Amino acid sequence: MSTSKGPGFFSAIGSKARDVLTKDYNADHKLIISSSPNTGVDLSSTLVKSRGLSSGNVAALFKYKDKTVVHVKVDTESSVLTTFTISDILPSAKAIASIRVPDYNSGKLEVQYLHDHVAFTTAVGFNRSPTIDFSATIGTPGIAFGAETSYSTAIGKLTKYNAGVCLKLPSSNASVILADKGDSMKVLYLHQLEKLNGGAVVGEISRRFSTNENTLTVGCSCVVDTQTVVKAKLNNHGNLGAVLQHEITDKSFLTISGAFETKALENSPKFGFSLLLKP
Repeated sequence: MSTSKGPGFFSAIGSKARDVLTKDYNADHKLIISSSPNTGVDLSSTLVKSRGLSSGNVAALFKYKDKTVVHVKVDTESSVLTTFTISDILPSAKAIASIRVPDYNSGKLEVQYLHDHVAFTTAVGFNRSPTIDFSATIGTPGIAFGAETSYSTAIGKLTKYNAGVCLKLPSSNASVILADKGDSMKVLYLHQLEKLNGGAVVGEISRRFSTNENTLTVGCSCVVDTQTVVKAKLNNHGNLGAVLQHEITDKSFLTISGAFETKALENSPKFGFSLLLKP
C-alpha cells in the first residue's frame, strides 16, 4: 500500500480531514458540463461567478495508450494552458510539462516517482531564474513522514520549507504539519463514525507563532444516504459553514454551500452553488 496517492507528502497528509473542513466551502456559483466519450477525448466547460465577476474556460483532455495525456484549457482571459503527462518514463515514474500562453515564463517541468513506501517529486520552471520545488514522503500505511521545499535561483535562498508526520489507525488518523518556514503549526485529528454511515468528526488546531494567533476548528460529515452528504464546520472566531452535496445521476452532482459569521450578525450570510453535469 502506498504512503501517498499524490506526488508528495502534502497532497496526502490530513487529506480526509481537509476534505471535511475545506472542500466545497465557497460562495461561488459554478456550472460544469463534462463529457467522457470512449474516444480518448474528454471535453468540459466551466462557468464561474465569484464576487460579482464572471469567468469561464473550455478544456479538452486527450489520452493516448493510457501513457500519454495532453490537457488543453482555454479561459476567458485569452490564455491557453497546455499540460503534457507521460507515465512510466521509468518504472513508477512519470513526467509532467506545462506552459501557459502568452506567458512563456510560466513553463514548468515536473518529475514524480511513486512507490509503495517512498514518493518524491521535483519541479523546475522554464525561465532564466527558475524556482526549484522538491517534496518527499517515506513511511508505511500506518505512519509517514514528509517534507517539501522551494529554492529560488534568483535570490539564492529557500523560499519555503515545510515538514509533517501522519499517523493512521483503522478508524482514525492524526497529522502534524509545520509550515511557513516554521512560523505556523497545524494539528489535525479525524475519527470515522459508523453511526454517521461512514461520516467523520474532525478537529484542527492551528497556531501562528509570529502573531500568537490560535484557531480551533471542529467539523463533521454525515452520509445521509448513498447519494447525499452533509458537512458542517465551526471555528473559535465564529465562522460557521455548511455543505450539502447530492448526486443527481451517476457522476453528476449538485452542491449547495453556506457561510455565516456568528460574531458579526450584521454581515449577510454567503451562499454557493455548484452543478456538475456529466453524461
